[in-house]
Amino acid sequence: MNENSSPLFSPPSLWGRGLEESLLLLLLLFLFPSPPGSDRAHADKPVTSFQLKMASPMATQAGKVLRELTWKSFLLLGKSRAVQLTPRRWLNLQEFQSKKLMADHGVKVQRFFVADTANDALEAAKRLNAKEIVLKAQILAGGRGKGTFDSGLQGGVHLTKDPKVVGQLAKQMIGYNLATKQTPKDGVKVNKVMIAEALDISRETYFAILMDRACNGPVLVGSPKGGVDIEDVAATTPELIFKEEVDIYEGLKDSQALRMAENLGFKDALKNQAADQIKKLYTLFLEIDATQVEVNPFGETPEGQVVCFDAKINFDDNAEFRQKEIFAMDDKSENEPIENEAAKYDLKYIGLDGNIACFVNGAGLAMATCDIISLNGGKPANFLDLGGGVKEAQVYQAFKLLTADPKVEAILVNIFGGIVNCAIIANGITKACQELELKVPLVVRLEGVIRAYWKEGRKIWSIQRGTNVHEAHRILNDSGLPITSANDLEDAAKKVVASVTQQ
Repeated sequence: MNENSSPLFSPPSLWGRGLEESLLLLLLLFLFPSPPGSDRAHADKPVTSFQLKMASPMATQAGKVLRELTWKSFLLLGKSRAVQLTPRRWLNLQEFQSKKLMADHGVKVQRFFVADTANDALEAAKRLNAKEIVLKAQILAGGRGKGTFDSGLQGGVHLTKDPKVVGQLAKQMIGYNLATKQTPKDGVKVNKVMIAEALDISRETYFAILMDRACNGPVLVGSPKGGVDIEDVAATTPELIFKEEVDIYEGLKDSQALRMAENLGFKDALKNQAADQIKKLYTLFLEIDATQVEVNPFGETPEGQVVCFDAKINFDDNAEFRQKEIFAMDDKSENEPIENEAAKYDLKYIGLDGNIACFVNGAGLAMATCDIISLNGGKPANFLDLGGGVKEAQVYQAFKLLTADPKVEAILVNIFGGIVNCAIIANGITKACQELELKVPLVVRLEGVIRAYWKEGRKIWSIQRGTNVHEAHRILNDSGLPITSANDLEDAAKKVVASVTQQ
């Protein structure tokens, strides 16, 4: 870059008039790519009026959309421009863990114990000293009540008044697989059961707290019609859905909690009791960094108690650093072993049923890669996200995981070097291929971040690809390995699908 060049991709330009100009460069690059073998990456080439005429309206419209989205994010993220959000997989908590979190914050739940042996379940039922007992198999999947154990027992939820029956039922649950509509065909192994006090419910309502982008903060959502899918209620009787927006600075007001309790149909003393539970649920929502707390049913008993009978809690994964105790409870026992192995190296892995392995950086790029493989007649074998901050060892471990899958007949590496050094990826690929003796076809597409400059006085666009993409290509070419390079994503997909077909 010479002294008179000014980078269009500097941070201030993304907030000023340079945004559309930057987008125009991107569109020019993808609408009119360099012909194979050309060296446009290092050449100053004038842009024709025809090309500008095609790309300019698209860039202007995209700029308006991006600026609006960026401004909303700017406000939501506390006016910080240097925020990187990394997608994470969901934190998985069993029912008893969620109930304990609620109880620890003063929320009224049923009394309960947890057991991992039939004898412990029997003793827990005796200690509970309840008129009626509910025994629940603890797995993450829904539909437990109508599930089937491979021990022959029908149903993962049972009611009884006899503690001895609890022990007998637990013996047919613990250590056996429970299959429901939401589990794999062979079911999921049950390691624990929850023994809880069974309470009669005289009336069921629905209550939830969630983060709403529309109001940039928490919203209370409730309905006097609970115990059913809230989506059905919203579709058939929307007038029974009530909302209260909470000012994140002022917090939940007593008047809002009382109004929601009234809208849910609680009367007299129960109204105040329900409002108190709503305030405690809001405190829980804030203190554990939840993105959603859903209670269904939020019910009342004939004895005049307001109880949270069942709850679903979603967490903000970006708050893990201050919620270490909660994240330490993450139940990974129901994950595929390969998913847990990938997590050790900060890799996000989801197995699919195809035969082409996908190795990418970024969840969006992973989905696009899977889609374009399918569009070209192939079937993706997995969804593997390398993420940002990549290290060579991660690349090696990723290849180790992919090649261990007997279904994999080809591998497609699709990397965009925005925050990833392509040379590190290339070194990891060559090391993995050599040490693991790769026996399946490998197609690699590496694309560097685009840097663009306006050269004053000459009105010439200059486009350069960075993030060591040229060094990465050199490493792969000099390796002597049978690696197929691709010019773009479409080219990569066609080549990897063809490599499987030819076998």
